[in-house]
Amino acid sequence: MKPNVNLETDRDANDVIDRILEAEGELIPSSGFLAATMERVRDEAAIPKPIPFPWLRALPGIVLAVAVLGWCGFELARVVLANARENSFAQVHLTAATGRALEPAEWVVLALAASMLSWFFARRLAGRSGLL
Repeated sequence: MKPNVNLETDRDANDVIDRILEAEGELIPSSGFLAATMERVRDEAAIPKPIPFPWLRALPGIVLAVAVLGWCGFELARVVLANARENSFAQVHLTAATGRALEPAEWVVLALAASMLSWFFARRLAGRSGLL
């Protein structure tokens, strides 16, 4: 659908706006406005750039954490498979020692899951608001 455009009405409206703007006095900034603004601009320009995150220094720790989690997953799968072969039931039976050894891993997995969920939720909210 094409908008209804009347060129003479538009010209009349522009003439009215031009007359109103010409009737107003010239806008003059208050004394010291330019100096204060330029001082703020110089202050902002003098601020050093933020320090970047040292990814190269953090990379060994990240690799180590991934390796430890992978090793824990491998050991858990090995124990589960070994116990599954011994039992005729579909249920997994872990010994008390194995259960005690895996308790900290359960908390780590729970904390990682909570962190990932909060991160996904924050990314989703930020994506909707146009921040990303």
